[in-house]
Amino acid sequence: MSRHGDVVVLNGAPRSGKSSIAAAIQDSFGGLWLNLGVDAFSEVTPARSRPGIGLRPGGERPDLEDDVVRLYEGLFGSVATLSRLGLDVVVDVGLHDRYSRPLGILELVARQLEQTPAYLVGVRCPLEVIMARRDEAVSEGSARYLATSPAGSVPEPVMRWQEAVHTPGIYDAEVDTSVVSPAECATTIRQRVQKGSPTAFGRLLSKL
Repeated sequence: MSRHGDVVVLNGAPRSGKSSIAAAIQDSFGGLWLNLGVDAFSEVTPARSRPGIGLRPGGERPDLEDDVVRLYEGLFGSVATLSRLGLDVVVDVGLHDRYSRPLGILELVARQLEQTPAYLVGVRCPLEVIMARRDEAVSEGSARYLATSPAGSVPEPVMRWQEAVHTPGIYDAEVDTSVVSPAECATTIRQRVQKGSPTAFGRLLSKL
């Protein structure tokens, strides 16, 4: 029987640098690493259900929450299947359970990945760096991101992301993209994967 592929789940707020790390993993790890996650999954999500798994904390769209659960089930069920086929997968997401009601997203993801070698990685980035990246994206013409208000304040939804996405903060590894490059983050993650025996998802299940 072939080995299960490794799974690396990059968890962090929007603009924390997850996508860049995922690309660095594909470039530097060798082998056939597939890159799935919030952006890739948005492309196959019907417009009426978007932002899908990217729905931000705060319970703003309870009408979409049933779809969010089904989409997470589909995404991580697919990831588990790819792992069983021997394919390595990196997944960039912003996991949280701050919806209008508890959806049990963390438990759902952990149980979907129970039989796979799945590593949960916290992608940290200070709020001031997040806002600088958002402001730069908006100045370059992106209407996708909330930026600093004219009064200089941080939009409340951005604050909610910072507070919710790293709760409870149980990880196999953590990186801070404000102090190290995506390539250096990938090196840290590769070293953890080479050690084997991931524990974060199991520890999450024991707490939930």
